[in-house]
Amino acid sequence: MSRIRMAIAGLLFLLGFRRAQRARRRIVPEGREDRRTETLVILLLGAAALCAAGFVAVYALDRIPRQTQFLGLSTGLSFACFAAASILVGKRLVAEEEIKGPYPTEHEPEQEEVVRIVEESKDTFTRRRLLGLAAGGAGAALSAAILAPVVSLGPFLDTDRLYVTPWRRGRRLVDDRGRPFRAADVETGTFYTAYPEGADPEQVGAPLVVVRLDPRALRLPDGREGWAPHGILAYSKVCTHAGCAVALYRTPLYEPTSPRPALVCPCHYSTFDPAAGGAVLFGPAGRPLPQLPLLVDGAGHLRAAGGFSGPVGPSWWGVRKK
Repeated sequence: MSRIRMAIAGLLFLLGFRRAQRARRRIVPEGREDRRTETLVILLLGAAALCAAGFVAVYALDRIPRQTQFLGLSTGLSFACFAAASILVGKRLVAEEEIKGPYPTEHEPEQEEVVRIVEESKDTFTRRRLLGLAAGGAGAALSAAILAPVVSLGPFLDTDRLYVTPWRRGRRLVDDRGRPFRAADVETGTFYTAYPEGADPEQVGAPLVVVRLDPRALRLPDGREGWAPHGILAYSKVCTHAGCAVALYRTPLYEPTSPRPALVCPCHYSTFDPAAGGAVLFGPAGRPLPQLPLLVDGAGHLRAAGGFSGPVGPSWWGVRKK
């Protein structure tokens, strides 16, 4: 009886061993290492990162010719290289396992098989760390290319720069040729553009619109009684709606029925009342045009008597203003 028992035990042991061997048999066929494809994927990811970095460089250097075309080319090539690398990984490096028949329900054996499929599929990758670094670098460069235009919308932390203008007390008003404005030469019903003498005329807070009204028609806010010598008023040329240039001046053609004088932005037709401190008469602008106080020096030239009554630029610039 003891021999029969030993034979049965040995037979059971062999059967169990064979079952274990079958259970350990690979589900996914062992794939061949494809170092060429891995190298090509790494090169494509590197090219994607370089193209994305090129986008940031072209965007920062805004003086190069045909900038828009280079921006589109660098972006398109970056996404194309990234897509090609993804296709190669999916087609050549990731093992494919097709399940015939109905999809198995949630049971532990099937779940274990899925885990094994995932684990065994890694065998074809020989340089996982290098591929991970290449993919991370390409992703970081693409993220930088996406964020570059967002950051250039304006300063996020140092917002005080938005409120700096070149206008100071005593700075003379000049035209686009640098000739000073004389108070006697400013006519009623005419629209003038002035700039700060000796300063950069391309600064946002530099250009002014200058008009002359009858002093008796002025209704300036309290504290601005001396800001308009001889009825001459100066306002920022930058519309407080979206930052366009205030380039139109409406003057009455027939006093009894025509509307009063107004400064108009042609982009969205925000209309401002120069007699009332640049108050909004019509349109989407959210606040008045900033007014610049003026004075007339001994030679009859117009000069700034101080800074603007408010921040220059679109209304959304003032969101962070304390």
